[in-house]
Amino acid sequence: MPEYKKPLPVPQPESDRYWEGTRNGELWLRRCLDCIKAYFYPRNICPHCGSANVEWFQASGRATLYTFAIVHRAPHPGFEAEAPYITALVELEEGPRMATNLAGVQADPANLKIGMPLKVVFEKATETITLPKFTPA
Repeated sequence: MPEYKKPLPVPQPESDRYWEGTRNGELWLRRCLDCIKAYFYPRNICPHCGSANVEWFQASGRATLYTFAIVHRAPHPGFEAEAPYITALVELEEGPRMATNLAGVQADPANLKIGMPLKVVFEKATETITLPKFTPA
């Protein structure tokens, strides 16, 4: 596997199930069993009500485009070859919003529409980190 030159997230114990899921091509979220709200990023306490009564569940992988930006000037040398590229905030079908990149679509505003349907795809960065990205559904 070629060396991945971009900065990578650092898994924490509370996110191990999430990263295990992405390696298997699955998107996993946490849900509070008290207020019944799903949330992202993974943590052991519900950000909505403060309950520790939470569970993991497999998300559908479907989302809509909430907002986006086209990056023309890479913030890190590892991204220079990809510029211009699309960073996005997507709203998952289960409710939470997630920061990500869009894949499989040209970085041109004419190709993007707020509310457009998306589906998750996965990019293997290293043996332990696989990144979820989204593409038009």
